[in-house]
Amino acid sequence: MGQEHDEQTTMYAQVREAAEYVTRAIAPRRPALGLILGSGLGAFADSLEDAARVPFGEIPGFASSGVVGHAGRMVAGTCKGVPVLAMQGRVHCYEGHPMARVVLPARAMISAGCRALIITNSAGGIRDSYTPGDLVVISDHVNMLGQNPLVGANEERFGPRFPDMTTAYDPELRALARECGRELGLELQEGVYAALLGPSYETPAEIRMLRAMGADLAGMSTVPEVIAARHMGARVLGISCVTNKAAGLAGPLSHDEVTEVATRVRTTFIGLLERVIARLA
Repeated sequence: MGQEHDEQTTMYAQVREAAEYVTRAIAPRRPALGLILGSGLGAFADSLEDAARVPFGEIPGFASSGVVGHAGRMVAGTCKGVPVLAMQGRVHCYEGHPMARVVLPARAMISAGCRALIITNSAGGIRDSYTPGDLVVISDHVNMLGQNPLVGANEERFGPRFPDMTTAYDPELRALARECGRELGLELQEGVYAALLGPSYETPAEIRMLRAMGADLAGMSTVPEVIAARHMGARVLGISCVTNKAAGLAGPLSHDEVTEVATRVRTTFIGLLERVIARLA
């Protein structure tokens, strides 16, 4: 019992220390909306006005991202007059970080006042109707990481032992994103995101398995942050940028292709985020 209490206290203290550091570093800004920006999608943070930037390495407990396309910093600023806090990049389990450290930034953002998160990623498209460059609203997920950020002692100050994941991706926010897409001339599809550990890309056999399980997208992130966010009661909107056809559905896969496609659609992506954020205000 004593060890579990120590684990709870340590986790809670780490999140609070990180949140307090970020809050001081970005003062007087007090954003209530957070964004986690995936591979090649960090350009949105560069568009924020009145921005304050804090490298991950300066924030207590944060790990620095070692992935190309992830700048590895928090950026606080305004978008369409709305104060937001953006993670320009993220860390992943495949980099060797424990799950608690992977989700610490998301927990810190929520602890710092962000009651809703927009979480983005680059993903391989499994559904036949997806083509590289499509933006897809995530409707649900399949956790194939082999681990869960809530394993271990539960911190009741964060949330319940058994949080409900029936609507992990907020239905109202999903509807809002699709409506904003239509206003911009984009007919956004919805899909189920499958998270795998990586860093190797999936095999064609694994993609066939995922398709049979009902997955439409494949990637290596997002699910841990979503679980941690819902544990803490934050609302979540997930958006995937389809950067390639999944393994076995087209040619060989490469990270260069992922970043190239994400860069190509970033103007459209930023436009969508701006419209959603303005409507959320």
